[in-house]
Amino acid sequence: MGKRALILFAHGARAASWAAPFESLRELTQARLPDADVSLAFLELMEPSLPAQVAALAAAGIEEVTVVPVFLGQGGHVLRDLPLMLDELRASYPALRINVVGAVGEAPDVLRAMTDYCVGALGAAGAAPEAEGV
Repeated sequence: MGKRALILFAHGARAASWAAPFESLRELTQARLPDADVSLAFLELMEPSLPAQVAALAAAGIEEVTVVPVFLGQGGHVLRDLPLMLDELRASYPALRINVVGAVGEAPDVLRAMTDYCVGALGAAGAAPEAEGV
């Protein structure tokens, strides 16, 4: 098997603090995939962009990249913008295998985890007054 990489692809925001949960997700994912390169890339407002990150990985000798859209659903960015970027990247790096999976928020396991969190929030709100405002 060749050198593999996983890119967690998020929207991006003006506030640098917005990226903190994505950086944590990257670190946790990297810990579970020690033999793969796990990185972040952003659609806009933050760096690196997806094209810049793919270029860096290709230059580092990566042979296969899987892009995980860290979006809650398949909106316009995932349905229109991402496929256009991937077409351009595949044309620019024909030797690089580029895969993409569905938006993370549509995965059944993710939805179950989010449901558990929401259900737990109701229980926590009723049981712990100090949890208010969190």
